[in-house]
Amino acid sequence: RLHLVTWNVGTASPPPDVTGLLQLDSLGPAMDMYVIGLQEVNSRITNFLSDLAFDDPWSIFFMTVLSPLGYIKLSSVRMQGLLLLVFVKHVHLPFIRDLHTHYTRTGLYGYWGNKGGVTIRMSLYGHTICFMNCHLPAHMENTEQRLDDFEKILEMQFEGENIPSTLDHDVLFWFGDLNFRIADYGIHFVRESINNKRYNLLWEKDQLNMAKKKEAFLQEFIEGPLQFKPTYKFDLYSDVYDTSEKKRKPAWTDRILWRVKNLCQNASKEGEFSEEEQPISVTLENYISHMSYGISDHKPVTGTFGLELKPLLSDPLVTLNPKGEWNAEHDGLINYSSVPEFPSSAWDWIGLFKVTFKHANDYITYVWVEDDEIASNKDSKQVYMCAAEIPDTGGEFLLCYYSNNLQSIVGISQPFQIQPNRTLTEKDLTQAENRRIQKPDNLESHDEF
Repeated sequence: RLHLVTWNVGTASPPPDVTGLLQLDSLGPAMDMYVIGLQEVNSRITNFLSDLAFDDPWSIFFMTVLSPLGYIKLSSVRMQGLLLLVFVKHVHLPFIRDLHTHYTRTGLYGYWGNKGGVTIRMSLYGHTICFMNCHLPAHMENTEQRLDDFEKILEMQFEGENIPSTLDHDVLFWFGDLNFRIADYGIHFVRESINNKRYNLLWEKDQLNMAKKKEAFLQEFIEGPLQFKPTYKFDLYSDVYDTSEKKRKPAWTDRILWRVKNLCQNASKEGEFSEEEQPISVTLENYISHMSYGISDHKPVTGTFGLELKPLLSDPLVTLNPKGEWNAEHDGLINYSSVPEFPSSAWDWIGLFKVTFKHANDYITYVWVEDDEIASNKDSKQVYMCAAEIPDTGGEFLLCYYSNNLQSIVGISQPFQIQPNRTLTEKDLTQAENRRIQKPDNLESHDEF
């Protein structure tokens, strides 16, 4: 299950609560992945320089919400006010590979990043998935410019060998503040249709729907029905449409679309391709706006999807586990093995993480797989972790193997307990835990700015 968010946050700070936005109170199964695309994140120079050194407030906010629930920040990419975050459940980490990010500026003829797209792609259980968060030009008259900019974003190429072009991914999600408006109809007709919940009267004049009928490259993109109020433009902290002098006409500017490559290739081969044979399918569970969020003049939109994948990968590249019981008084031993084709490196490392870790650099300590190796045979290897680096307070932890060549976690252990240091008094343990809590989070290198 994939939950995708798009939200133009209008330079605001995060709200107090996002339970509804992330559907954390849903009675259904938990999400496997969250993909969060924001536009107009505060990028004033003082904020931006601060964000270069530290995670931006929105990334920190979502990590704080999701890490206690067993999600880690898999990847992020930022270009000025555009931010794209991907969070995933621990269990899927060994089967996510070939992570790459990219950004495309389209503002000021490609020289300025106030408009454009930020993209994250990956291989998920052997299938290629691409997420594209866009902020396209505003105003009613700029439909052609929006389409031209989107075509330019689609043409970008990821750095690296054997990475497919954007449209060659098995699944491509396109979302963001796409800024398409409702043409022809006057503001009174539009507002009256909305008040009567007769949204269907407006669909045929929605500029994106109109463009999809004419532009071949858009016809392969699928969107759920627009059965929610247009999400722009609202007075702040209200569900009242713009009462300023400009009185902007409401519009569905904030959208989520997707494209499945196999469906495109086989659309003309009716009868030759059954659903059972399809290696990947995407099902939209819901497509809604969230009217209760009022920090900007846009309402956030979410899409919840079921991704049905025929796994092309069944084994992690690296399998690892702690040897025996661990306690904080002795060195810990770690056993690991890798598949024959794994491209290991002297710069690979194994990290000790709290079970609620936030991202790959949020480790307690780590060991180099070569420098700290103490035993090896054709089937497995063993490394040690110094007792001095193991937290005296003990607790529940995970081991993760980080591949330098693949720039990602490729193996993760089951959670396990470390017994506290019995030679310390209860007062010592409390002080040690307090020191650990007060220690600043590990800094994380950013992908793109």
